[in-house]
Amino acid sequence: MPELSVIVHGPNTQGHLTELLDSLDARPLPDAEVIVAAVGDWAREAAEGHTPETVVLPLPDGTDDAAARAAGAARASGRWLHFVHAKDGLPAGAVRLIAERVAELPDAVDVLLFDHVVSTWKTSGTRSRDGALLARAGRTDLALDEAPSLLRLTPLLGNRAVRTGFWRAHEERFTTDDEPYAAYATLLHAHRVACLNQVAYDDRRLRPQSLPPVTAEQCYSLVGRYEMLLSLAKDRPAARAVLYDVMVRDLLRAFAREDLPDPVAREFFRRSSLAAVRWRPADHRRPAGLEGIRRGLLEEEAYTKYRAFQAANRTRRAARSALRTRKRRLGTKLREHQYRRGLGRPVDCDLAVFSAYWDRGVACNPAAIAAKLAELAPHIQPVWVVKQRNTQLLPPGTDHVVPGTRRYWEVLATAKYLTSNVNFPNAVVKRPEAIHLQTHHGTPLKRMGLDQMDHPTTAKGLDFAALLARIDKWDYSISANSHSTRMWERAYPARYTSLDHGYPRNDVYYSATAADVRSIRDRLGIAPGRTAILYAPTHRDYEAGWTPRLDLAALSDRLGENTVLLVRGHYFYGGSASPLTGLRRTGRIVDVSSYDPVEELALAADALITDYSSIMFDYANLDRPIVIYADDWETYATTRGVYFDLTAEAPGQVARTQEELAEIFTTGAWRDEGAAKARAAFRRRFCEYDDGRAAERVVRRVFLGESDASLPPVIPVEDRTPAPSPEEATA
Repeated sequence: MPELSVIVHGPNTQGHLTELLDSLDARPLPDAEVIVAAVGDWAREAAEGHTPETVVLPLPDGTDDAAARAAGAARASGRWLHFVHAKDGLPAGAVRLIAERVAELPDAVDVLLFDHVVSTWKTSGTRSRDGALLARAGRTDLALDEAPSLLRLTPLLGNRAVRTGFWRAHEERFTTDDEPYAAYATLLHAHRVACLNQVAYDDRRLRPQSLPPVTAEQCYSLVGRYEMLLSLAKDRPAARAVLYDVMVRDLLRAFAREDLPDPVAREFFRRSSLAAVRWRPADHRRPAGLEGIRRGLLEEEAYTKYRAFQAANRTRRAARSALRTRKRRLGTKLREHQYRRGLGRPVDCDLAVFSAYWDRGVACNPAAIAAKLAELAPHIQPVWVVKQRNTQLLPPGTDHVVPGTRRYWEVLATAKYLTSNVNFPNAVVKRPEAIHLQTHHGTPLKRMGLDQMDHPTTAKGLDFAALLARIDKWDYSISANSHSTRMWERAYPARYTSLDHGYPRNDVYYSATAADVRSIRDRLGIAPGRTAILYAPTHRDYEAGWTPRLDLAALSDRLGENTVLLVRGHYFYGGSASPLTGLRRTGRIVDVSSYDPVEELALAADALITDYSSIMFDYANLDRPIVIYADDWETYATTRGVYFDLTAEAPGQVARTQEELAEIFTTGAWRDEGAAKARAAFRRRFCEYDDGRAAERVVRRVFLGESDASLPPVIPVEDRTPAPSPEEATA
């Protein structure tokens, strides 16, 4: 019996069924079956041309979605069902992702919820707003009454899988052409639900002008949908309160449409008003502000007042928008004036501006360069660009400027040296005498720069013309290895000079002493003799928030009392890995998301667990074990785009499930001969120029103007001595 039955249903609308089935053929999975409830000849012909494993159920033209779903469900043999409309899509790896997740779930769970993206006739892969709700719910299964906010998720059957026995037990209630009603009903009838904060569905929304116009009855049915749902939830106060809010929000949004004829709009408003009053919870309080006024007018059935209120709001918004535009233009003119005045002054040859990670503070390659600059060229004054909220975190005595201030524009206009690991603002002018140094902040596994053009989901509207204008300002680009040099040249094509000198931030991996390692571990509270494993996952563009992809408590139990997990969430999610709050007290799981610099965490760790983070390339300098946890590799590789197959060219052992990961550590495979051999090949390839003297080479070449021939030569990988391991440091 397969774990999952994927039921594709509906007509081949605008040819999208063919794309969907092609994507399923490309990644067959033994634990899943595909059933196509094909409506009409075109859908049947499209389905019959696919793999023999695909079961085709021909249905006559005009068969509605509910009947097509029922036909597919009746034929299914899987433990779980995933209904996929023929017009929609499945991201790479989605079927595997769902099948593996449902295989973990106990029989008490009836519904698995997951994230989705939205595609239209002009955009593709736009992230939904559901990710944050799913992230807060976590991975533990729960009753709906424990998390009624899940009723705020987009009501699609495609963003959930349902247990087959549960579906069949309630099929009469779910068999309706009103898909949102069916989606809500699955939650209201479920005993327990589980969540997966990963994208596994693509909701393709067809151009409205290509669809039949919405009838008056279809408009009125929206009110009927919510009244039936609220009736289902009448004995569940928490769920009813959420559903009521969702209903009023949706009714007001529908009423705001300007294409409703006045008689239809008046009748819809009347029915909506009756429902808003009839189903309002006894303790319900209207929200403050304009939304509260809207709801009050709806409950009063004040149609004329509501229309006047809408018109007044439109006028008010237009006036505020015009005022904001005027203020913005005046502010821009003032800043431009200040900056232009600065550009008229001579370049200060003893002034260097540094920025890291979009002005977060003193960090990464710029920090290592600034430290070496103070040693070799103390006459050059460093000034850091730091956001206001981060100024309190700066080392004492750090000269800094806050973006947008008068001095900020002055130093950007007059400094000779501008160093960053991302990019300075578009408005910064490249003066002929100035030197722009791009340090980057990692070795590229994922596609970068212009290579993102083929991946619009992750590019997120990136202005590639502006990107090219920024890279045209670079004089130098730092590289840690030949791979990076080649990828930068491809992703960032411009006339800069590549400095194949190594990453300055990695110098510490060769200069740190045994005393340094012991001191860092003491600060982290790691007792002598305990094994510390750093878990550092990367950001995923298809996730809204961060939920650990591992059951950290279970993994910690498997690893035993003598092992400490240092868990570092990606900096995109802020300074705290909030999902770890309940685990910190154990002492064996330590949230180090706010700990800087990350290089110290690497020095303290006996081994690294990561997925696709560039930390693996830096950590490899220490010649310590690295384990890759690649549970969603196919999704990541296809969605983000990658330069090589990490699972085939890994720096050590690779796990695809948590059980495999636990076995790698409990059996000792994480540090066996095979892992060491893989790590050695990885180090030769990606630690090519990192030998402990990268910062010195960069400072001498860029700031002191020395020739390449006079710089310290790169020490071959096999001749280097990394910092002592924790075991060596305590021997």
